Amino acid sequence: MAIYLWVKKNWLRKTFFILCLSTILFISVGLHAQQSKQSTQPKHCLWLVKTPSNKAVYLLGSLHVFKGDGYPLAEAINEAYRRSQKVVFETDLAAMADPAVQAKILTMGRYPEGQTLFQNISEALRNSLKLKMNDLGMSLEQFERFRPWLVAVTLTVLELQRLGFSPDYGIDVHFYGRAGEDHKEIGFFESIDFQLDLFGKMNPYDQNAFLGQTLKDLEVAAQMAENMLKNWKNGEADKLYAILFKSFEGYPKIEKRLLHQRNIDWVKKIEEMMAEDKNIFIVVGAGHLIGPGSVVTLLQEKGYEVKQK
Repeated sequence: MAIYLWVKKNWLRKTFFILCLSTILFISVGLHAQQSKQSTQPKHCLWLVKTPSNKAVYLLGSLHVFKGDGYPLAEAINEAYRRSQKVVFETDLAAMADPAVQAKILTMGRYPEGQTLFQNISEALRNSLKLKMNDLGMSLEQFERFRPWLVAVTLTVLELQRLGFSPDYGIDVHFYGRAGEDHKEIGFFESIDFQLDLFGKMNPYDQNAFLGQTLKDLEVAAQMAENMLKNWKNGEADKLYAILFKSFEGYPKIEKRLLHQRNIDWVKKIEEMMAEDKNIFIVVGAGHLIGPGSVVTLLQEKGYEVKQK
């Protein structure tokens, strides 16, 4: 009961910010072999797309969990925001406060009466989960009604908060607040229901794989979280890709569901936005802008000039 009360009072208002960047759940010791080329000019996780109308479309890769001392952000990022009349996010972050959305998360993330997590995961996965629960000072039984995807997200929130990261300082949350205060036009790529369905309607096999890989990745979260933050600040896309995507190896269906298909859909929407007579500042999870199949790569393949700032 204690974990349920904690979730209802504390975690539900934050969990959606984690879901927005699904790849943040995959923090792995991964590759150190991939190195980004050193540049004499500082870089950021910010790209400029040249449009046919000569208006600017900026793409900012967000970390949905961040540290308070990471602010202020680089001037290049703030300048791109100031120059834009419209700001676009993955989804409507403010709608997370809607009680109906919170109720849906709990409904989708819990088993019905008579079913438990332990009936749906292997003994090996249960043992790994128990070790992590002990590490967090919690009992395994507190999670017995949670489905694997919700357990994975909850553990990630707890671990990152223990390391000093918080969704409250997320890059997207920061700009969502600023855009509202500055009375800028705000747009979204996806509905909240769509984003919740990405996890809530994941099949049982993929949910178990998702939880298992998350447990492995969290073993090295402390080691890699600071590297991830450093790579983001320095605009080291290759290194950030190595960290975020190592854990997708062996899970192409999950990667397609959480990233690639959505990137394709977003590129279509970005092309539609290019017809608008305004500069547009787009803030999405960094994992959507780096590596093969990313929004940046797809736009380049369509012939657009996309330059990292």
